[in-house]
Amino acid sequence: MKNLFDIRGLVVVVTGGAGILGRSICRYLAEQGASVVVLDRDAQAGGELLDAIRQQGGDGLFLTTDVLDREVLERNRADILAKYGRIDVLLNAAGGNMGGATIAPDKSFLDLEIDAFKKVVDLNLFGTVLPTTVFGEAMTARKKGVIVNFCSDSALRPLTRVVGYGAAKAAIGNYTKYMAAELATKFSPEMRVNAIVPGFLLTNQNRALLTNPDGSYTDRARTIIAHTPAGRFAEPEELLGTIHYLISDASSFVTGALAVVDGGFDAFSI
Repeated sequence: MKNLFDIRGLVVVVTGGAGILGRSICRYLAEQGASVVVLDRDAQAGGELLDAIRQQGGDGLFLTTDVLDREVLERNRADILAKYGRIDVLLNAAGGNMGGATIAPDKSFLDLEIDAFKKVVDLNLFGTVLPTTVFGEAMTARKKGVIVNFCSDSALRPLTRVVGYGAAKAAIGNYTKYMAAELATKFSPEMRVNAIVPGFLLTNQNRALLTNPDGSYTDRARTIIAHTPAGRFAEPEELLGTIHYLISDASSFVTGALAVVDGGFDAFSI
């Protein structure tokens, strides 16, 4: 019987590929035999990641990108097609938050920095829409391809403080479902779009919110863990199985889905 999880030979493009989550994803997919295209604005981190992938016997390519610049993305696409001839999978892992788009406990919505809010929405929403448009065009030519967006628990229920990030990720959830129908009905049912909804991880963007200078958890971190039935934060590696499933033939009839990987956070109330 065919191995439905076999992803050997797939050309997988990962935006934000040199970040904490991206690095883990890229190295894993390369280990599984995929050709991984790492897209990131950090050339040093991207080059180091590509070296690591090749040292472990994997195949890959690193390209400096800007997920908010269509011309740069189109040059990236041309370079990818010149090397591999096709794009099978797009993982929209680029994203992030910034302080001005959050509301501190001693502040209110009246103190929100609108420019910062716009930047967070641009990065997390348009930083997915633009790569999807540019790389999705290469998929439509073959009438086949898989796109996985990165959503958030903050899209499923409003979380305190992260108003800009939550609004952008809520839009990603809607956009994922819209694009699933758009691509399947107008181009091919072999084009699928899903999103992974990670729970809480310690990353560079949230470490200051969740840990004190001595490494202990903040009150916010303890509250999150108290509302997570698994009783801890997620590890980046715990997203890999779901991502593998979503890009493989094992999920060939799955599109427009939000795959929640959050230790039960969204399922828990009181």
